[in-house]
Amino acid sequence: MIWRLVVLLILAWAVGFGIFLLTLGKPLEARRTDAIVVLTGGSGRIARGLDVLRAGDAQRMLVSGVDPDVRPHELAAQFKNDRKLFDCCVDLGHESVDTRSNAEETARWVRQHGYKSVRLVTSDWHMARARMELSHTLDQVEIVGDGVRSKPGYGMLFREYHKFLVRRAALWLGAD
Repeated sequence: MIWRLVVLLILAWAVGFGIFLLTLGKPLEARRTDAIVVLTGGSGRIARGLDVLRAGDAQRMLVSGVDPDVRPHELAAQFKNDRKLFDCCVDLGHESVDTRSNAEETARWVRQHGYKSVRLVTSDWHMARARMELSHTLDQVEIVGDGVRSKPGYGMLFREYHKFLVRRAALWLGAD
């Protein structure tokens, strides 16, 4: 009996990992939202958010998880953008240190501005957990994923899948 349970758990884990791999976040095209939220930590994320903002697909952008020493004009110079775009339309969040606190910081920002739809920009491998965290903190707000393509190794995918599972279980059990 115990062996059947072990085999069933292993099978469920393997099927779940397969689904996780098949549903990595994909780039989103031509979709307007009220705002953009970019989670720092991977290459191409901020550039993707700025491209979407310049295209007029959102009003404003939050970059969550920025080092407290970074200033808007420094990012504008790094990404070769007009400083006016940063002055009018880009907010830097300096409070978060992980995906969970990214979601909390984002939720405060979204509520402050009264947004009803958010484009979440993060790496493809990070999208499932980031979207789950943001959905947990924001009721009544549409969250659409815009995955930035990357080339994660199986080790990173394996770790991310387990982080997702642990956090999903914690949310199901109410251990917030």
